[in-house]
Amino acid sequence: MRWPQRVAAMLLTAVLLVGPPILLVRLVGWPTTDTPRVALWQWVRDPLTEQNLTLMLVVAAWALWAFIAYLVTATTATRLWAGVRWLRHLPLPTPWQATATGIAGAAALTITTPTTPTAETDHPAAATGTSNTHHHDDTAHADSADGIAVPGGWLPRDIADQVTAAAGLIWIRRRRTYRPNPAPQATRADSDLTPLPATVTAIQAATAADPAPTPVEPQPLAVLPSGLHPEGAVLAGPGALAAARGLLVTVLLAAPRHHTPQLVITRRAAEKLLGPAAHHLQPGPDLRIADHNEHAATLLPPPAPTEQRPGKPQALLITETPPTGPLADALTAGTTTPIILTPWPAAPTWHVDTEGHTHNPRDMSTTGPRVCVLDPTAAADLLTITGHLPPPPPSSNPAPQPRVPHQTSTHRAPEDTITPLQVRVLGEPALLINGTPLRLRRSAAQQALVFLAVHPNGTDSRHIAEALWPGMPAHRLTGRLYTTLSELRTATRTITHGTLIDRTDDRYRLNPTLVQVDLWQFHAAVEHATTTLTAPRAAWQAVVDAYTADLAHGRTWPWLDPHRETIRRTVLDAYAALAAAEPDPKRALAHLQDGLRVDPYNADLHQRTVATLHTLGEHTAATDLADRYHRRLAAVGIDDARIPSGNNLS
Repeated sequence: MRWPQRVAAMLLTAVLLVGPPILLVRLVGWPTTDTPRVALWQWVRDPLTEQNLTLMLVVAAWALWAFIAYLVTATTATRLWAGVRWLRHLPLPTPWQATATGIAGAAALTITTPTTPTAETDHPAAATGTSNTHHHDDTAHADSADGIAVPGGWLPRDIADQVTAAAGLIWIRRRRTYRPNPAPQATRADSDLTPLPATVTAIQAATAADPAPTPVEPQPLAVLPSGLHPEGAVLAGPGALAAARGLLVTVLLAAPRHHTPQLVITRRAAEKLLGPAAHHLQPGPDLRIADHNEHAATLLPPPAPTEQRPGKPQALLITETPPTGPLADALTAGTTTPIILTPWPAAPTWHVDTEGHTHNPRDMSTTGPRVCVLDPTAAADLLTITGHLPPPPPSSNPAPQPRVPHQTSTHRAPEDTITPLQVRVLGEPALLINGTPLRLRRSAAQQALVFLAVHPNGTDSRHIAEALWPGMPAHRLTGRLYTTLSELRTATRTITHGTLIDRTDDRYRLNPTLVQVDLWQFHAAVEHATTTLTAPRAAWQAVVDAYTADLAHGRTWPWLDPHRETIRRTVLDAYAALAAAEPDPKRALAHLQDGLRVDPYNADLHQRTVATLHTLGEHTAATDLADRYHRRLAAVGIDDARIPSGNNLS
C-alpha cells in the first residue's frame, strides 16, 4: 500500500473512532441519567415509549461504535506485537562484524567513482550472497543450487551444463562445415542457420544468468541417478514417463564426452515416451533401438566373468513391458540395468512426482534423489542437439534481407535540438553520445539495444520479450519489456530531444534519424558489394573494413548465434572473394589468413590456406597450420580421428 492510501486509511479510522461518540454526546447525550435498574424497570412497564425507543437506538449506536473500536484496537495490537517479535529476532552484529563493517564503510567512502561506463550483468543476487534489486534483472528461470526449471521439465545443474556445451558444439560444427562463397549473393538462405529449439535456448539463458562455480578438481558426471542399483527400477507415479525421458536424454547428452552405458530402448517404449517424434529417432553408437524385448536381448552386451565385471553397468535398457524369456535371462548377466515402465516384482519401484522427486511407494515420507523430468516436447528438443532427432525443416521462404535505413538525410534537425547517438554492436555493445559511452544499468537494456539494431525494420514486443527472456512465463514478460525499453528512453531523454525508440502499434525500432548503427553501415557495404558492377575488390574490402569484431562480442545471449554466424559468413565470403580475385599468391594468402582470424574453425578456409602455402613452398608452415587446426577441434570435443591431416582438410 502506498503512502497516500495509508494516510487516507488512517484518517478514515480516526473519523470512525472519534466522530460517533462526539455526535452522540452532543446531540443525544448519554444513554440515560437514571440507574440501569430504574431504566430497565421503566422499559419493562412501558417499552414502546418515545424515550425508550430513542434509548434503544442510542445504545445500539454505542454498541456498534464499541465493536469498531475493538476491531481497530485488536488489529493495531496484532501488528505491534508482530513488530516487537521481529525486533526481538533481528540479528545484531557481533563486535567483530561491527568493526569489519566500519572499516569497509570507511574504505568505500575513500574510493572514487570510475569514469569508464560499464554495463552490469544480470547475475542473480542469490548467486553471490548480495542483494541489488535496482541494477540487476531478476533471473528468468526458477533455478536452484542443484538444478534448473524450464518450460517442460527440470534438469540437474550438471545436465543443464551439458546441454549448453552441446549447443555450443553445434554452432562450432556449423562454422567448421561452412564453405565460403567467392561470389556471394545479397540474400542468404543457409539451411543450417536455423535457431536451436526453444528448450535449448531457455537452458542456455538460465546457465548464462547463473554460471556454476568452477570446481577445484574435475568431478565425474553422475549420469545415472544415485541409488539406482544394478537390478534396475520400475518407474511409477505421475512423473514416471517424464523421468524416463530425462534418463534417456541424460545418457545421450553425456555420451560424447563421458563414459556412459550404451542405451537400448524398445520401439514401443520410445513411442510411449516421445509420441510421433519416435518415428524419426535415429540410432547410433550410443543408442540402439529394438523392435521388441526379444530383439533387445540380442543387443545387450554379453555376460562377463564375475571377477571382470565393471563397477558400472555397460548398458541401460528402457522397456515398457516386464522382461521375460531371453531378455530376462540376459539381464541375469549383471551387465545391464533395466528401467521398466510397468510393474515388475524383480526390481524396486521408484515413485516419481511431476517435479522429479522420488519416493518409496511403501513410505511416501521417505524422499529419494531428484531426477531429471521432461515432457515430450522438451525431450524432443534436447534429442535434436544430440543428433538423434533431425532438426526442424528450415522455412521454405528465406528470411528477407533487412532494409538498412539511410543514415544520412538532406533534411536535418537543428544541431541544438537533437544530439546524434551512435550504437555500436560489432564488438563491445555500447550506446555512444558524441563518442562517449552511456551507462546502462540493466544488461537487459543493452541486450534490447542490440536486438533492435539487428532488426532495423523493427519487431513486435512478443519477439523481443521471448528473445531476451526465453522460457519465462508470458504474464511476466510485459512488465520486464516495458521497464527495459523505458530505461533506454530515459537514458537518452535528458541528453537529446529526439526519441531513441520509435513505436508504431506494437512494433518497435531504433529511430534511424537519430542513431547511427555500425551494423547498418556494414549491411550497406554488403548490399553495395553484391550489386556493384565496377570495382568489386574495393567494395569487398569495404565490407571487411566495416566488420570490426563479432556481433556483441563476448555475450552469450542464445538468440545471438544465428545472427552472429550470418554476419561472420558474410565476412568469410568477402575474404574468399578478395583471395579469389587476387593474382598474387602472397596477397591471396594474406586475405585467407585474415579470414582464419575471423573464424579459426572453418575447414574450407584452412584447406585453401594450406594449399596456398604449399604453392608458395611453405610446406612446414602448411603442416603446422593443419596440426594446430586438429588440436583446436580436439579441444572442443570434435574427434580428431575424423579429420584428415596434411594438406587435405575437407
